[in-house]
Amino acid sequence: MLIGVAGFILLLVLILGPQLWTKYVFKRYDTLLDELPGTGGELARHLITRLKLTGYNVEALERGGDHYNPENKTVCLSPGVYERKSLTSAVIAAHEIGHALQHHTGFRPLYLRWKLAKYIAFTEKTASLILVSFPFVMLLVRSPLIGVLMLASGILILVLPVIFHLVTLPVEWDASFNRALPLLIEGRYLPQSAEPVVRRILTAAALTYVSASLSSLLNFYRWIAFLRR
Repeated sequence: MLIGVAGFILLLVLILGPQLWTKYVFKRYDTLLDELPGTGGELARHLITRLKLTGYNVEALERGGDHYNPENKTVCLSPGVYERKSLTSAVIAAHEIGHALQHHTGFRPLYLRWKLAKYIAFTEKTASLILVSFPFVMLLVRSPLIGVLMLASGILILVLPVIFHLVTLPVEWDASFNRALPLLIEGRYLPQSAEPVVRRILTAAALTYVSASLSSLLNFYRWIAFLRR
């Protein structure tokens, strides 16, 4: 019992810890800096022009989080990023431009994540419905073949979110450290002394996806453990 409690606490720390730390880091470095050349939105538009990303746009969101939309080639920024002059807003804007660069250069993991994202919204619910109804269907139809097919399809569907989150990790890491960081440093958009802080913000952002991956793996394991009973 003690091992179970300790394991649960460890998983809780691994999943929630990165999210809390990310919020702390983002808030800490979101103070206004007048010496910055522009807001997050202005930096994003400047980078699109500088990198000659024809057909790509920047949009200020009324609600929702910062993201890149491959469907219409749009960098979508929240008001706190689009309108503010802070290290956090500059880094997040550059990160989303990193995704636009991935799209422009044909970065294959981005395309894979894009395709998987279209199905993730309902896959877990569908898989849960199949796996929960599986025993009752077996009792009704008394067909081992149908039971095996239902079980296999439920598990396969449940694997999709795991694959999605695992694919997301290299996509986010590449956008942060192979795209955004060089852009910010080489373009001298931020003070040289701010480089350690920029790395900290990018690392904090990446850890949120590590947390999401662990949550997805935990959900998959929970279902496998339930079915083995």
